[in-house]
Amino acid sequence: MIKRWGPRGVSVKLIESPDIGTVGVGEGSTPRLKVFFDSIGVHESEWMPKCNATYKNGISFVDWSTRPGYDRYFHPFVSMIDQHTNTAFYMSTFARRQGADVHAHPDRYFLSAHLSEERLGPIPNENFPFVVEYGYHFDAFLVGEYLKEIATSRGVEHISAKVVEVRQGPDGSISGLATDAGDTIEGTLFVDCSGFRGALIQETLGVPFHSFKDNLFNDSAVVMPTEQGDRISTQTVSTALRNGWAWEIPLTHRNGNGYVYSSDFCSADDAETELREKLGLLDSDVEARHLKMKVGQVDQHWNKNCLAVGLSQGFIEPLEATALNLVCNTVEDFMLTYEGDNFSDIGRDAFNRRSSQRFDSIRDYIVTHYIMNTRDDTEYWRANGRNDKVSDTLRKIVDIWKSGQMLGTEFERQGIESSYTAMSWACLFAGYGFYPPLRDSEIAERAKAQLDLASIDEFIRRSAMNYRTQRELLEFDQAA
Repeated sequence: MIKRWGPRGVSVKLIESPDIGTVGVGEGSTPRLKVFFDSIGVHESEWMPKCNATYKNGISFVDWSTRPGYDRYFHPFVSMIDQHTNTAFYMSTFARRQGADVHAHPDRYFLSAHLSEERLGPIPNENFPFVVEYGYHFDAFLVGEYLKEIATSRGVEHISAKVVEVRQGPDGSISGLATDAGDTIEGTLFVDCSGFRGALIQETLGVPFHSFKDNLFNDSAVVMPTEQGDRISTQTVSTALRNGWAWEIPLTHRNGNGYVYSSDFCSADDAETELREKLGLLDSDVEARHLKMKVGQVDQHWNKNCLAVGLSQGFIEPLEATALNLVCNTVEDFMLTYEGDNFSDIGRDAFNRRSSQRFDSIRDYIVTHYIMNTRDDTEYWRANGRNDKVSDTLRKIVDIWKSGQMLGTEFERQGIESSYTAMSWACLFAGYGFYPPLRDSEIAERAKAQLDLASIDEFIRRSAMNYRTQRELLEFDQAA
């Protein structure tokens, strides 16, 4: 906001309590974070070393499916270079859905999956023209501190204080914030970044919160670090456990680990024990941190003169690292709407519809991971598998896949809006091995005959020769 509105005479004040820390659950991002840093003119060589950040090609999902050959798959970010292989990928999934015996696992068709397997980063040598899209892994606390420094250096006034009272005008809008320092901070627009509490948007303005509990069972997490090895990974790994899933996130100085689970099926102590067992830390004195999550969204992200951003507007569990993506989209959309409609009811209502749709769309994609699981080892996974409380949009998408139709074409024809591309949906379905039994058919054999897997393998192998390891990239950036 300060970068865009500062030159217009707008002043921005950040009130931050020294007694309230950051949640710090998520330490990964989508490519949207790079767009943000580029937009404020901060290069990777500036912020990444200060935040122990690494490059992220995508996410590997382990043990979510029990179908033979599909116990693991990689979800890549959509990239320009995928245009050379995604036709073959779509053809393989189409043929397999018609019953053909073809290789239809997504990992074989995407360069970033191969790069991650070899621990290679997403930035190629100088003469290779293709950069795969990428996100980052980072220390969430350090990123917050770094951005605070950037903001204050550009004119944001930082106030270290605790808000003890929210004052409202005759129309119910927020007129000022009283702090424990005895000051009252007045303003025209108030941005609620108070976390799950929603001190302004929920507690003061009374905007209802819509829970996703019926769709997404997880509400808790336990986190702890482990030491980093010599070869730093270039992917997030999400491994399904007994009552949820565990993440592995590589930073320069450590690995971040966490177990996201449902307290309806698992106690905090049992979750910590299971995570320690996975990490080989049963007898270790490494401290574990326990967190609660409030999954869902507010009914209005912008109410009166208050905009909710981050956890105060809602949260979808960290499975696909979408939290920062939603923050960036919310702020950007709000600024464009505010400038164009200046607080008009029409502009605000349209903004709220778009914000809610983004949350609903991402929720649908995350829910799909659970309802398609084939695990039968615990009641948690059985309950997820039989859960039919899904949106009509998600039902349509699943039906399109099952019927053998092309996702992108049907998305457009049916007016289906999704935060994820047709390719991402195809990777999800294909990665789970969500296919019908093999059968003979003329259309299946024709599609099978058109696949040239040897050429795909050679293209990806040769392309990967132009990429460097994570450590080489990080050393290059720090020397830049």
